[in-house]
Amino acid sequence: MIYIAFLCGMVIAYPCQTAMRKGVSTMKLLLSTASTLALAIGLTAAAGSAQAAPVTFFGEDGNPTGNVPIAHPNSDAAQASFFTNLIGIGTDGFDTVANGTATVPVTFGNGITATLTGGNIQNTASAGRFAISSPNYYNTFSSTFGITFSGPIAAFGFYATDIGDFGGQLTVTLTDTSNVTTTLTVPNLIGSGGSQPENGSVLYFGFYDTSDTYTSITFGNSNTSDGFGFDDFSVGTLEQVQPAPEPGTLALIGSGLAGMAALRRQRKMKQ
Repeated sequence: MIYIAFLCGMVIAYPCQTAMRKGVSTMKLLLSTASTLALAIGLTAAAGSAQAAPVTFFGEDGNPTGNVPIAHPNSDAAQASFFTNLIGIGTDGFDTVANGTATVPVTFGNGITATLTGGNIQNTASAGRFAISSPNYYNTFSSTFGITFSGPIAAFGFYATDIGDFGGQLTVTLTDTSNVTTTLTVPNLIGSGGSQPENGSVLYFGFYDTSDTYTSITFGNSNTSDGFGFDDFSVGTLEQVQPAPEPGTLALIGSGLAGMAALRRQRKMKQ
């Protein structure tokens, strides 16, 4: 006869007589292992459900002096965290586009292209705005500017400079393939009169979505006289979005697998 234990979709089979010899301690270990794996998989499923809305990433580096460019470790960390959830993401820094170009073609290298409107390309630092990856960045004084994609995307990230020194709040409005809009507010620092540390600051903002895809994005600026700079736009398709498991979930799965290994060792010792 064969004793079969179902542990979270996995089947463990061993002789029934062996199972009987293991006694109560083995059954406790079996139940503990099953519970641990069930909890881990339950947490993973809950995380997937919670990620039905866009998952956002943000980091910002204030500028204490106003001199540019500056280092931006917080922004870089946000980008790195965003990228861990994506495979083969494409990035464009506008560095092959002529200075002054207003309608900017963007190529991301992953089959997605786009068009930027509402600003223009600049290749020199100005009024706190500068390039992250030299020499170009996208400069805009418009209350809104937008990007339209050649195909549906599920992830988008960007660097921005000189945000909020004249009170401008940055928003990102996503239009999905069903023409439904979702507005995300970027939690940037907000100052006034060209103040520090907002003047010449750097931020990174990104999002991914595991259930919806988008065809265009509109950037909002609550102060039309507050100029912003943007660089290094990155996009990913739905297939490229692969959320990294939470460390706690990985630990629980590891604990459950260790319990399974212990069961196998006990079986060999008793046989």
